[in-house]
Amino acid sequence: MAARSSKPEQETAPAATIRTQEYGAGVGWDVGQSAPQDAFRALGGEGMTTPTGPVVHEHPGGYARQIVAKGGLVTDGVKRELAAAESDEG
Repeated sequence: MAARSSKPEQETAPAATIRTQEYGAGVGWDVGQSAPQDAFRALGGEGMTTPTGPVVHEHPGGYARQIVAKGGLVTDGVKRELAAAESDEG
């Protein structure tokens, strides 16, 4: 027969899980933020595949590439496309 402890067993409470507060990154054109509006760039050149002209916020008609949709996450790729459009303009 196993010896019993004379000390009563203490019940331990389970460890508390603390959930971190999450905050949105906000709205803007920086990486990690939500895009404030749509961004498009017209396509031209042979096969209509070369981005041309400035970034516009409404579909320019014809062939165009949508860089990001309003409320979409601004990623590194989106930021590169926007920067490339700015460098082509100036």
